[in-house]
Amino acid sequence: MTTTPAETLRAAVEKLRALTTHATSGPWLATPDILVGGWAVAQAPLARPDGPYLADFVREEDARYIATMHPGVGAALADWLEATAEHLAVSTHPDWQDTVAALPLAVARQILGSQP
Repeated sequence: MTTTPAETLRAAVEKLRALTTHATSGPWLATPDILVGGWAVAQAPLARPDGPYLADFVREEDARYIATMHPGVGAALADWLEATAEHLAVSTHPDWQDTVAALPLAVARQILGSQP
């Protein structure tokens, strides 16, 4: 079955919305894990210094990145991809959609783990 670029964007939106709906609400923060050392990610504000953590035993750089990409970011990204898909569907022939929306499609394909 052939999938148009707009359909690929919609599939990424569906995946993101499902993930953000079931994830712990953000914002998240990166925090030193005082019990075991290293870094952890927690829901902000962190009520207790010992957790509960969303992720722990991670490098500081990874914790900061994970915290930055909380569900609010995912929801905004889904909104952008959805708007792009709607625009493509009404304004661009499917044969040109890859060219017109190359960057949103690259993001969608990363989310879906697929190639063009």
